Amino acid sequence: MLAKVHSFVLQGIEAVKCEVEVNIAAKEYGEPLLVGLPDNAVKEALDRIRTAMINSGFRFPDTQLLVNLAPADIKKEGSALELPIALGILHAGKQITSDGHKKFLVAGELALDGSVRPIKGALSMAMLAAAGGYTGLLLPPANAREAAVVPDIDIYAIDSLATLAGFLNGALELVPEQVDEVDTQVSPDVYDLDFADVRGQEMAKRALIIAAAGRHNVLLLGPPGAGKTMLCQRLPTILPPLTRQEALETSRIYSACGLLPKGSSLMRTRPVRMPHHSASAPALVGGGTIPRPGEVSLAHHGVLFLDELPEFSRHVLEMLRQPLESGSVTIARAHASVTFPARFMLVAAMNPTASGKGTVDRRKAKSTELEAMDKYMSKLSGPLLDRIDIHLEVPAVTYRDLTSKVVGTSSAVMRKDVEKARAIQAQRFGASSTVTNASMNTQQLKNFCPLDDTSMLLMKQAMEELGLSARAFDKVRRLARTIADLEGTEKITPTHVTEAIGYRLLDRKY
Repeated sequence: MLAKVHSFVLQGIEAVKCEVEVNIAAKEYGEPLLVGLPDNAVKEALDRIRTAMINSGFRFPDTQLLVNLAPADIKKEGSALELPIALGILHAGKQITSDGHKKFLVAGELALDGSVRPIKGALSMAMLAAAGGYTGLLLPPANAREAAVVPDIDIYAIDSLATLAGFLNGALELVPEQVDEVDTQVSPDVYDLDFADVRGQEMAKRALIIAAAGRHNVLLLGPPGAGKTMLCQRLPTILPPLTRQEALETSRIYSACGLLPKGSSLMRTRPVRMPHHSASAPALVGGGTIPRPGEVSLAHHGVLFLDELPEFSRHVLEMLRQPLESGSVTIARAHASVTFPARFMLVAAMNPTASGKGTVDRRKAKSTELEAMDKYMSKLSGPLLDRIDIHLEVPAVTYRDLTSKVVGTSSAVMRKDVEKARAIQAQRFGASSTVTNASMNTQQLKNFCPLDDTSMLLMKQAMEELGLSARAFDKVRRLARTIADLEGTEKITPTHVTEAIGYRLLDRKY
């Protein structure tokens, strides 16, 4: 007898429909066959399914069993197809007699005792079901909450094969999973860190307010112990909370990677990723035989913090150029091309030289320091630095600042300025839009960043004296727009442009 069950497979973070076809021959004998381009984990499924069915009190067919996973040209990986294969066997063997499963998408991993373990990508699966007109999903209990945030579909938690059979045969009634409205609300993040902990460095704090307000990339340069890492670690404390749309997009990535926090239906805080400088290209950008998201995608709508930037492999850093420009990463393979979202805020820190000694100001540096600085900076390409909006010097902290009883600007105060500027951008680009000043396209830049004659003269001097590229020219205009938003002014003034040019430290010629 032939049975068909609807399930899914992941391609990147996208859920693609997969039809599980199970045929049990009437008299022919032979080894069970599993076809349809399965990987090793899927090939091992039949052995686990056999044991799970027997331990749950069901019969496993003793005649020829053929399982086909369609479409056959898509690689199948992971363990999510085990429950739908078992359901197909039960239905083909007439141990489940109803056709109720045809209106559901089914997924789950089976344990040897017949219980159902969690899978990856349940949120993408729920979105696929909603788009495909299915009534709902049959999922492991651990995945039910994340899938239930998608409206208009019913999510049934299936904890075992016995529960699945009882539900579909009408012997057991299940209640669809319900998610409280509170669980789907994104609340302000709570942090143990605060910018008030940083002594001095008020100029650096000002630059980070601008960076957070417009979601600009930033690079801090300075000697060891100046507070660069402290400043970078506290940047998330002034970022606005995730919007509903941002939370869904971020949660989808974490769901596909199996990294969604346990018991959570959504990512409720902005992700902060801090990879070590030994990270490989696939770990940072994504990849693998079957492409998976990297750190840049896990930092989507959040912060990617790269400490000691030149210590990363130059080959790895060059791969950041595409996501910094486009907000996505495309991984091409022979069988498919996968695109991952990667609209993150890059925050990096570095010393002026490999030894940490020296000054960022080339005019004050000795010849030996200049040589060491040039050698260390050569690890970073010009095109990569060009894509970083703010280059800022963080000087050594003075004794006076360290011993002062005056408390510096706190995260709460800084966050109010950031939220005010973000509110202006939301009104400018649309409340549902994820566009910020840093990601304005050419037309938006033309519409929202006009410069008066004095400002244009300043830009002309900057391009001639500092050697600004065309990309840096646009970066300065975007920065000036954010500075104007922080002041609550509609027009960009020469003062805003002057401050923005001041943040292009590494473009300067001496």
